[in-house]
Amino acid sequence: MRVEVAGAAKAVDGAVLLRPVSLRVEPGTCTVLRGPNGAGKTTLLRLVAGVTAPTEGAVTLDGRPADERDPWTRDAVAALLGPPATYRDLTLADHLVLVDATWGRDPDTCADRVEEALARFGVEGLADRFTHELSSGQRQLFHLALTWFRPARLLLLDEPEQRLDDDRRARLADLVRERCAGGVTVLMACHDPDVTAAAADAVLEVREDGRYP
Repeated sequence: MRVEVAGAAKAVDGAVLLRPVSLRVEPGTCTVLRGPNGAGKTTLLRLVAGVTAPTEGAVTLDGRPADERDPWTRDAVAALLGPPATYRDLTLADHLVLVDATWGRDPDTCADRVEEALARFGVEGLADRFTHELSSGQRQLFHLALTWFRPARLLLLDEPEQRLDDDRRARLADLVRERCAGGVTVLMACHDPDVTAAAADAVLEVREDGRYP
């Protein structure tokens, strides 16, 4: 999937959340957004996800407007933009089974997919835990596993490295590259220079003043 942002900006009640920015992310590549807190990285990711509309400019995915109300966008985009909604009375495995069923996968092989998804992020031993029983780091790994589990052509991640130790961050970078090698486009905000160096094909510094070369 090709992502194109053309002079997109966002303001709410006179407050500027993102000054005009343009970028293009080619299919199967990873672009990392860098910049200080408050520069608008999360807002830009939300625009690309179609969660909110720009107040000026445009955001398109393969030439179509990004709009989460459009089933086409929802089918194409998997996003981790803050903690996802989870259910207190469902285990980690239960959550993945629910996602699996939503996407109409074969129920006979569901258990294998769930185990593989949790093992990918090293939390397979926590399959029967509830989310409120996890540490903050374990919860972040599960959120990543949940995001990775659903099919997607575009992966959007907002500081996915937070609360992870160095080994887990290195693993995250490897998994991002793996998704790109499989043709998935990745756009993520990241503060970690090592993850950025390992995962990114391109880096965009999002500036508070909106001045770009």
